[in-house]
Amino acid sequence: MSLKVPKSNNIQLFKDGYKQLQGIEDAVLRNIQAVSELSDLVRTSFGPNGRNKLIINHLGRLFVTSDAATIIREVEVIHPAAKLLVMASQAQEAEMGDATNMVIILAGELLKKAENLLIMGLHPSEIIKGYELASVRALSELEKLSTFSLPSPLTESTLASALKPAIASKQYGFEDTLSALVAEAALAVMPANPKNFNVDNVRVVKIMGGSLAGSKVVQGMVFGREPEGMIKKATKAKVAVFTSALDVAQSETKGTVLIKNADEMLNFTRGEEKHLEKIFKEIADSGVQVIIAGSSVGELALHYLNRFNIAVLKVLSKFELRRVCRVVNATPLARMGAPTPEEAGYIDIFETIEIGGDRVTVLRQLSEDDAGFDPHSPGARSRTATIVLRGATSNHLDDLERAVDDGVNVIKSLMKDARLVPGAGASELELAKRVEIYGSSLKGLAQHAVKRYATALEVIPRTLAENALGGAESNEVLSRLWAKHEEDGGEAWGVDVEAETDGTLQSTAYKIYDSLGAKTWAIRLATEAAVSVLSVDSIIMSKPAGGPKIPQQAGNWDEDD
Repeated sequence: MSLKVPKSNNIQLFKDGYKQLQGIEDAVLRNIQAVSELSDLVRTSFGPNGRNKLIINHLGRLFVTSDAATIIREVEVIHPAAKLLVMASQAQEAEMGDATNMVIILAGELLKKAENLLIMGLHPSEIIKGYELASVRALSELEKLSTFSLPSPLTESTLASALKPAIASKQYGFEDTLSALVAEAALAVMPANPKNFNVDNVRVVKIMGGSLAGSKVVQGMVFGREPEGMIKKATKAKVAVFTSALDVAQSETKGTVLIKNADEMLNFTRGEEKHLEKIFKEIADSGVQVIIAGSSVGELALHYLNRFNIAVLKVLSKFELRRVCRVVNATPLARMGAPTPEEAGYIDIFETIEIGGDRVTVLRQLSEDDAGFDPHSPGARSRTATIVLRGATSNHLDDLERAVDDGVNVIKSLMKDARLVPGAGASELELAKRVEIYGSSLKGLAQHAVKRYATALEVIPRTLAENALGGAESNEVLSRLWAKHEEDGGEAWGVDVEAETDGTLQSTAYKIYDSLGAKTWAIRLATEAAVSVLSVDSIIMSKPAGGPKIPQQAGNWDEDD
């Protein structure tokens, strides 16, 4: 007879306030439910006909956008499993700058399909194994789908056509104008080796008023303000960058001065003026004609700067100041005084121009091989290009800026890998077909997961069709697409969001291409995120630090008074 050891029920493993959720029901299925909610949130914003979300963040700032990266960043997700998806989409944003929505939608769909398998009794490890096999297969098949590459001598038209699908998914209807602007700006700063293309060299300045048609590319760096002094223009000038205030030094403590007669009154500030004049004379003698100030500029300082014919521009953003330093090749100085030859920068053109009634300052640095060029000639290329966007509202301008940002990032990824795959959901549907065939050839339980992976890939064309045409018609479009993909050479058939004929189109005929690099990363990251969520079997949460939350006094923003 075996001895029965009495079990103790009061074993306390964690501190008070810890929460522990275990098992398929409590941990895995609840995680999948949270992730599904997140993917459904951004799913309606996918593609050219994606709906906008109106978001008010914790600071009360308003966002109206369909850009998944912005939505995810501004919505504070606290669920740990959903955070894994957010991290995957942020990795996609950092790596490629595009297809962030695809990562979340695909990962969410993979987990929804896994949920059915888990309820049927499959073990998570079998599903993970199947998903990993399917992912490897999908990525190898994706390489074979690439039938077109960006032509070698880059021209504005070829670059613009490659950008159009990415920009159309954010700003449908404006893609022609925006892609032309981005292509022009990118080619203006394209280095001799395109692989060294730096996205930071294409800047955006938003000027309220007018319409998008009034937007243009300006060679050089543009600041939406005029210089502080009377000097508005300089060419081939030495530049000094100061992070400290250009003003009389203030004492830390208050002092009382007793003035006995009129002479003392007149001479009271003479010493300060002499000191300041000496400093600015030294700066002028060192050959500096332009000063970029990162802080305030005093009235007395401005008087001497005007006297010595030195232009001064205030740049209050430290990030912009850093970029200016890179463009003019100067060292930012934390003290007032003449810069040494190593610390001083150089600018070819410093001028003030008018854009739509607003006076802006342009800093233009010509590239090394254009030293002998006339700066205003069409051949002169700048190290920095700025797209000046015009629009009626600040929200619309912000959204245009996000579309431009996506376009510039697509160029960066195309410079690394120029291969393109058919767009409009054609590649995903073809991959779904090929992974399905691969799954049928496998043995064991993993084949179920591989087949579910194939049906999950179908979510991209399905979502495009749903957002453009509505639920009932999207099923018909999808069945037509399947029929066309079953035929020989049908891998380029995708969703026609304008539904001019039957809701399908040959993406290659319409030049709808997606970057192979962005697609590869999206599939890889979505699979990794889904596998990470599936491999969790227990959630352990500690008690949040800090005291009880103080209830806010103000009512809800939507409440009637």
